[in-house]
Amino acid sequence: MNDYLVRAMSMDGFVKAVAIRSTELVRRGAQIQGTTPNATAAFGRALTAASMMGNMQKVDNGSMTLQIRGGGPIGTITVVSDPTGNVRGCVTEPHVPLVEKYPGKLDVGATVGTNGTLTVIRDLQMKEPYIGSTELVSGEIGDDVTAYFAQSEQTPTACALGVLVDRDCSVKVAGGYLLQLLPGAPEDVIDRLEAGIQRAGAVTKMLEQGMTPEDILGQVAGDLGMVFLETTEVSYKCYCSRDRVTSALISLGRQELEQIRDEGNTFPVECQFCDTVYRFTPEDIAALLKKI
Repeated sequence: MNDYLVRAMSMDGFVKAVAIRSTELVRRGAQIQGTTPNATAAFGRALTAASMMGNMQKVDNGSMTLQIRGGGPIGTITVVSDPTGNVRGCVTEPHVPLVEKYPGKLDVGATVGTNGTLTVIRDLQMKEPYIGSTELVSGEIGDDVTAYFAQSEQTPTACALGVLVDRDCSVKVAGGYLLQLLPGAPEDVIDRLEAGIQRAGAVTKMLEQGMTPEDILGQVAGDLGMVFLETTEVSYKCYCSRDRVTSALISLGRQELEQIRDEGNTFPVECQFCDTVYRFTPEDIAALLKKI
């Protein structure tokens, strides 16, 4: 089954929502980065959140970068989403030791850490990107995204994320939802939504039961009801190319390129976001030098 996200609005118009099935894109990201279970869970949650946030941005040709630095063993998590919700990303340290809250429950907070920040960079195709940053709350990522929207964008938000890693270290299910209150929402809507979130429980449990993103939003919304507006397929997608890598090599400058050429070996450049390797021969480097 392909990954997809669905955008919706509560029937009273006070809550906008998005939910996602991100199992395949998290599997792909974990495969590329070679993550161990704890890192897979943390990285997968970041990929899932960024996909929803990027899709909600709705700016043609823009992008949204989510960067998490918590001081934990995984180091920095960087994830980039396009306006559709396709994502790519990387982590500083993919081989994180196994840490559990209790048997069978990975401790994502301990993997990410709490001594740091969550930063969102929105490229809205304007002169300068919008950058917002908040202190981490728990390192669980869902809580931290919720706090970011409340503090940096003044939008009451509830974000729930889940990545279930199987016994063979593969990704069994992954997904999440993001709910935002619109201005003027009455107190009873807030109370009913909070009750729905409590009633729905963990995202991974719902996904394990075979629930779709639509089912999940329906469960959370309860008697508020949801009107589904748009469904979009999403995937792990990198936009690297040989032309982009060539531009990056040129930016190294003449002296460093001459050193690479003079070593006489093929020079490999691996994309940090995917498993593509671009190889440049000494003749290729010499051609680049002529362009400088």
